Amino acid sequence: MGARNIDGKAIAAAVREEVRVRAEAHAAQYGRAPGLEVVLVGDDPASQVYVRNKERAAAKAGIRGAVHRLPADTSQQALIALVRRLNEDETVDGILVQLPLPPHLDAAAVVDTLDPGKDVDGLHPHNAGLLLADRPGLRPCTPSGCMRLIAEAGLELKGKRAVVIGRSNLVGKPLALMLLAQHATVTMAHSRTVDLAGLSREADVLVAAVGRAGLVRGDWVKPGAVVIDVGINRDDGGQLCGDVVYEDAAERASAITPVPGGVGPMTIAMLLDNTVRAADALAVR
Repeated sequence: MGARNIDGKAIAAAVREEVRVRAEAHAAQYGRAPGLEVVLVGDDPASQVYVRNKERAAAKAGIRGAVHRLPADTSQQALIALVRRLNEDETVDGILVQLPLPPHLDAAAVVDTLDPGKDVDGLHPHNAGLLLADRPGLRPCTPSGCMRLIAEAGLELKGKRAVVIGRSNLVGKPLALMLLAQHATVTMAHSRTVDLAGLSREADVLVAAVGRAGLVRGDWVKPGAVVIDVGINRDDGGQLCGDVVYEDAAERASAITPVPGGVGPMTIAMLLDNTVRAADALAVR
């Protein structure tokens, strides 16, 4: 069949331009640009690269940004005190605590401390509850990016069968709820699912989000399905790859995201989108 490549880089660029226009409008109306502040604890290399990318993207989109780089031995008390200070700062519209945190820190307690209205990662239990109730709120960035990619693929979700492989709080669970909100029939699968390959073959939309290189083979894909690969892994040669065997799956799918260049760029784009959404909502709160 030969699937259409869903170009996450191009779609993310379009989202960032939309955000830039909205950020300019916000600044014109309220006298300041939306503000995003990131808290980075420790020196995890992947987190440092990700945060630098966020800084650059925010600046280009007209969002004022700052990064609080804290040492790896920062205490729970000090971290929570910083989050509370940012909660109270009226110039800060979005707060993102970069995960994972060093093992001595309680990430759940830190997330719980966030002002839900500034939780641009969409992880606070309040925002998770709004998602569950299908009410407006800040949504997790990667699932939001996946939904935009599915929309760009041109698939009408109403009545379609969606299978999400992966049940994390970051991606799998919120994405399943977002798909349900668009009237898809959703099945969540995971490592203990019986006949995972057979279940995957029933999907009109197949999402792989488990972090296991090459898990989804080409013959797992229903002909004509849309395949969203959230996984970011390294193969035996050290090259980035996804959870899906791209070449094989592309022979059967109608549209598919590559790795890299698919879901990854969308995560930062949707973070910026959330920041402007938060700024607009906070301005009238």
